[in-house]
Amino acid sequence: MDTIGTKFSPENVVVRLCMGGLGLEDEGKVDEALGTFQRAWDEATDDFERFIAAYHVARLQEDLTDRLRWLETSLQSALSVDDGNLKSACATLYAHLAECYEDLGDSQNARRNRDLASMHKGSPTDEGPFYHGTKADLQMGDLLVPGGQSNYQPGLTMNHIYFTANLKGAVLAAALAQGQGRERVYVVEPTGEFEDDPNVTDKKFPGNLTRSYRSNEPLRIIGEETDWESLSNEERGKWKKNVEKRKGEIIN
Repeated sequence: MDTIGTKFSPENVVVRLCMGGLGLEDEGKVDEALGTFQRAWDEATDDFERFIAAYHVARLQEDLTDRLRWLETSLQSALSVDDGNLKSACATLYAHLAECYEDLGDSQNARRNRDLASMHKGSPTDEGPFYHGTKADLQMGDLLVPGGQSNYQPGLTMNHIYFTANLKGAVLAAALAQGQGRERVYVVEPTGEFEDDPNVTDKKFPGNLTRSYRSNEPLRIIGEETDWESLSNEERGKWKKNVEKRKGEIIN
């Protein structure tokens, strides 16, 4: 069974369309963006894809009733996906529904959805496997600890150690990591509590679809993943440009 870690990828047609729509939205081309999101809805073939597409269509609805309808569609699609890692996304959807009902003057349903949003919040329950991408040459049993330099903002010392349950995310981290060594993707296990990475959670997409996390506690290396393909030079260049645009926005 596919998980959100494998379904949520730029290679997925619906995800790619939504990313294109977000780009149009950033350029102020709202009507074109909405058309792209609606195309994503038309292309969706399963509940996971319908959940993502409906969410973005909902965001650009001017009519509150239409927004509510699309949010409900997104939520019901998310709830139909057999993957507990969508919990954070459901919390986001309930929160948006609460705001929508509040704006419609329906305080009872607003309160109910706020309560449901709170029920779906909390520490991640993801069981992995987890990965950490780097250029460092490490050994089994080594501990990765907070305090390293950010790969995304020069001179910034990180208060957390970051990891992901999305292999492609770890491959990207390895490509962008500081240093001249070979790109490596290690399998890691958290030694303490961890939380959703706030730098990606509820940003472009609802919840933490990239399954990206951070911890104040060390990560222990328990293996190395070798079955992956490095980014092309073109992909690497695009991501580096994206990183440069994000300077100063890191939540540390």
